[in-house]
Amino acid sequence: MVKMVQLLVKRDDYTHEEFVERWRGEHAEMARDLPGLRKYVTAVPNDPERSSHDGVVELYFEDMGALADAFDSEAGQAVQADAAEFADVEAGETLYVEEQVEFEA
Repeated sequence: MVKMVQLLVKRDDYTHEEFVERWRGEHAEMARDLPGLRKYVTAVPNDPERSSHDGVVELYFEDMGALADAFDSEAGQAVQADAAEFADVEAGETLYVEEQVEFEA
């Protein structure tokens, strides 16, 4: 399983609350249509004024090929265009990782 982790920064013309509402609402619904997407997780800082990023999103795919196919698809292009409307897509980092759970209670 491959996980894409993105650290998100809101566009300056959005408040933090507007950013979160758009991201977790309309945008998350669009992400459901990404082919091969296995899991979609969002996280928002408890104190956004003291955080360097406005959110973290994790997208899980079977492998890197499935991830690439998802973002090359029509749905993937729409999701990326939508994200650019509320997030500064160049400002945050992106990681592609394979998760390994070392401990879980």
